[in-house]
Amino acid sequence: MRSRLLSALLGAAMLACGAAYAQAPQKGGTLNIVLGADIRSLDASKTDNNTDSVLYHIYDPLVAFKNDLTAGPALADSWEVSADGRTYTFKLKQGVTYHNGDKVVASDFKWLWERRMASKEGTDAPWLCIPTFDGSRGLKVASVEAPDDGTLVMTLDAPSTLFLVRLADPICNIWIASPKNVGADGKWVAGSAIGSGPFQLKEWKNEQYISLARFDGYVPSKGKRDGQSGDRTAFVDEARFMIIPDKTAAETALFAGQVDVVSTIQPSRMEDLKANGATILSSPGLSLTAMLIQTNDPLLSNVKMRQAIAHALDFKQIATAQTAGMSEFNPSGVPQSSAYFDQSFVDSWPAYDLEKTRQLLEEAGYKGEPIKLQTNKRYIGMYDNAVVIQAMLTAAGINVELEVLDWAAQLDNFFAGKFQMQSFGYSSRPDPMVIYGMFTGDKAETPNYQFGDPKALELYLKAVDTADFDARKAVLKDLQNLMAEEVPMLGLYYFPVIEAVSTKTTGYESWPLDRPRAWGVSKTQ
Repeated sequence: MRSRLLSALLGAAMLACGAAYAQAPQKGGTLNIVLGADIRSLDASKTDNNTDSVLYHIYDPLVAFKNDLTAGPALADSWEVSADGRTYTFKLKQGVTYHNGDKVVASDFKWLWERRMASKEGTDAPWLCIPTFDGSRGLKVASVEAPDDGTLVMTLDAPSTLFLVRLADPICNIWIASPKNVGADGKWVAGSAIGSGPFQLKEWKNEQYISLARFDGYVPSKGKRDGQSGDRTAFVDEARFMIIPDKTAAETALFAGQVDVVSTIQPSRMEDLKANGATILSSPGLSLTAMLIQTNDPLLSNVKMRQAIAHALDFKQIATAQTAGMSEFNPSGVPQSSAYFDQSFVDSWPAYDLEKTRQLLEEAGYKGEPIKLQTNKRYIGMYDNAVVIQAMLTAAGINVELEVLDWAAQLDNFFAGKFQMQSFGYSSRPDPMVIYGMFTGDKAETPNYQFGDPKALELYLKAVDTADFDARKAVLKDLQNLMAEEVPMLGLYYFPVIEAVSTKTTGYESWPLDRPRAWGVSKTQ
């Protein structure tokens, strides 16, 4: 019931956004979208939210999330599932070509899939989603076959209710690309991005902008524009993603008419932006904002030390202050908007109690050793959270020093597990199973996993294999209770999606996955 209500609310929000711009689309012009940091690759070997967002304009995903966060058609116009739930047969769009004119064939998807699954060996940038599909996290793709140019067959070793969700997840970048992106040496050609999406790469000027030109040969999938699914036809001549790390500078550029879309707006800035003529779009957020704790650190490996930190923080005050009351404290992998959510996912967390902190610090033998808290100023919310948490922990007698890095360095440290604490924000995810999957797993194999207790992975895999709603919810509660006990990280809140948009744009929409989309958007001249 709650899930249906969420879908209805999200659908109504999208209709409301669209109603304000219900004009016939016209071609031409340049849509300028602000990114707070440059993209990290053109082949998704290194990714983050910005990289994923840009690459989805260039490449066609196999399936993609709709606005209601269910999987819809993209490269695959339709699919059938075998009676035993193990074999998925995808029928690809007909007449699709790459940006270089070559025909798109199903075997190209098989080639890229196998290339990525093999990247674990002999590379410093293995595909992030190998553990998602190799069986180590419950779901295993046993084979991928292309019996003809328009058919793709993916077979699982066992049925999985999460398979389509995982395929649609933008962080995995499961799209098709031309084999001509790779040279004779087996390496991705520098500067190459031959896809079949609605835009093609025009120019990438590092730390300045990524310019994409409309691809007039794009073939839309069935259905209307819907999230990252359906008709993704481009109307603007160019989508230019401009790198402006400073949010004040980005807002100034919006007021001056130099940019059209600024994302990740702080709630405190909404009224001023409206007063200066910007249109504010928002939707419920699915991006978990958190403080990460390195449980392998000599000091922080002591669970009493981590519990002391948790008891020292007034989480409700942090959430209210940092989101202007738009989001509530939530330390779990279950957003308030999820059908699985109830208050017990929050109430099990260590309560704000400074006396308990002092007791636990004494039991842990803490002698004032400094704790480095990494953050950055590219994402001002992460920095602000770090400052507030440093102040609260310092007041509780915990010696915390801020280490301000550039975003790329912090992200590299995150993936390598090289930190004591980090102020962080996970990319938006559509389902609690995917959210818990972002940070639960074997830290020895994947250092960026926060929750490395084998018991946690066992519970997570049990939840993955549980189809009954109530039974799965009970397992998720057990997982969250263990998380509250061990405190491998400090979930804060789910940040709302807030974007400021120029009145010269028509058809731009915000959505819960918080990724700008330039297709379907027009510019008034």
